Amino acid sequence: MPPKGTKPVAQNRKARHDFTVLETFECGIALKGSEVKSLRAGQVQLRDSFARVDNGEMWLHGMHVAPYANASAWGAVDPDRTRKLLLHRREIDELAARTQQDSLTLVPLAVYFDNGRAKVELALARGRHTYDKRRAIAERDAKRDADRAVRNRERG
Repeated sequence: MPPKGTKPVAQNRKARHDFTVLETFECGIALKGSEVKSLRAGQVQLRDSFARVDNGEMWLHGMHVAPYANASAWGAVDPDRTRKLLLHRREIDELAARTQQDSLTLVPLAVYFDNGRAKVELALARGRHTYDKRRAIAERDAKRDADRAVRNRERG
């Protein structure tokens, strides 16, 4: 989750359903011109996005940033272009090695602003099978029922 006190601009809720999150990283994102205003307006979709290491640099693919309505035509950029993620060299090398060795995926979980800078919460994740998803839902429901029973017992 983003740091306390920061409100996420966009979240990828389906990612936590489709993947088991092993580790999360906070990284900056390189944006152009009016993309920042679109982000602040919440005009972002992370649904089918993923990150990949290409030539020693981390790139975010599939994130859709809608064009800002009040931007002039010359400042317009492709809404589905790949965007560079800003991480330390050792983090990029570690993520590249782990994704290749363990067949893991880099999935963005959220986009938010921290001290005026756009940040992406990136997860190192393993894909879930259908039966894993059902098990996770059953465990979550059982935990919720147990918590509810404890609360009711404490009240009465």
